[in-house]
Amino acid sequence: MDTIGDSPADRSRRCIRIRGREIGSAPCLIVAEAGTAHGGRLEDALALIDAAAAAGADCVKFQAVLTHEIVHPTAGAISLPGGMTSIYESFSRVETDEGFYRSLLNRCEHRSVGFLCSPFGLKSARMLKRIEVEAVKIASPEINHFPLLDFCREWEVPCIVSTGVSYLGDIEAALSRLRSPTALLHCVTAYPAPPEDYNLRLVSHLASIFGVPVGVSDHTIDSDLVPVLAVTHGAAIVEKHITLSKGGGGLDDPVALTPEEFAEMVVLIRSAEERPDGAFKRLVSRYGTERVHAVLGDGVKRLAPSEAGFYSTTNRSILAVEDIARGEAFTDRNVALLRSETNIEPGIGPEYLDELLMRVAARTIPSGKGVRWTDIGERRRR
Repeated sequence: MDTIGDSPADRSRRCIRIRGREIGSAPCLIVAEAGTAHGGRLEDALALIDAAAAAGADCVKFQAVLTHEIVHPTAGAISLPGGMTSIYESFSRVETDEGFYRSLLNRCEHRSVGFLCSPFGLKSARMLKRIEVEAVKIASPEINHFPLLDFCREWEVPCIVSTGVSYLGDIEAALSRLRSPTALLHCVTAYPAPPEDYNLRLVSHLASIFGVPVGVSDHTIDSDLVPVLAVTHGAAIVEKHITLSKGGGGLDDPVALTPEEFAEMVVLIRSAEERPDGAFKRLVSRYGTERVHAVLGDGVKRLAPSEAGFYSTTNRSILAVEDIARGEAFTDRNVALLRSETNIEPGIGPEYLDELLMRVAARTIPSGKGVRWTDIGERRRR
């Protein structure tokens, strides 16, 4: 990752530009994370773009959800305002087609804001390539989805990579595969995340280590503490969830800002860029010296306490997606890289997928089970 001796042309090729703006140059890029707050309804998704643009966002981000690329039907349940809800069904409700995302891209262009979207697998990534997006966002759980990262490298699409629930080695492995222009988003994979877990001194440390622009994806409920403090400490990007209504039942509504709150955050960020010392003093006055320094942390990359338990279940591992008989060959039809979530023991890591596909099952493996080393038999005969 050494950047010493790079020519201006080399640095230019590594730069990410959203609607002509170079990420890493002032002012910072403010991203409204609409995610799936539209609930699968096009009119709500368009309204989110309009609201984000009116609030001063530079870019609006969505998620290209194809449920089978993310979780297995037996992944478990999560608590939502309406009660415990199947994770698989929650994602299924917000699935949309390619035309949906073309409409969003067109509206973003009409409103002069950037369009970002997260693919969760090869099918959704191919769809984003067809509609000719200028950059993609790689969500934290996909930081080890190596086939997806390899596809993005071959596509040569600029990538913004979230680094929640990851170690330095995970980030390095992802960046080594991408090659194309890349930026990082430091975040904490918890909803909501405690501000004290954010360790914002990591922003400058990650930028120094990897030689790429670094920003923050904020999952706290405050509209100013993490975003403004991050900007005073060099964040090139601030991403924050936006929702039309906190009672809308969306997966991320508990950590999202209303359009009015988002607009207030934008004003505070822009003010902090002009007068960082004054902004820092205002945060100290409002939250206290001890809390502000707790949010800044020590800059050492580690799993935050609120996300540490999710490391193996949120990131990708190899799961059976069909019943696999003893002696049957592993194929890309009967195994997949999925999040195991709350109800499935994770399988082995994605880095072993190519080797696995050359072998047969040592025992019967039911659909929805993580593939473990003891499940793997000999190499199949040619």
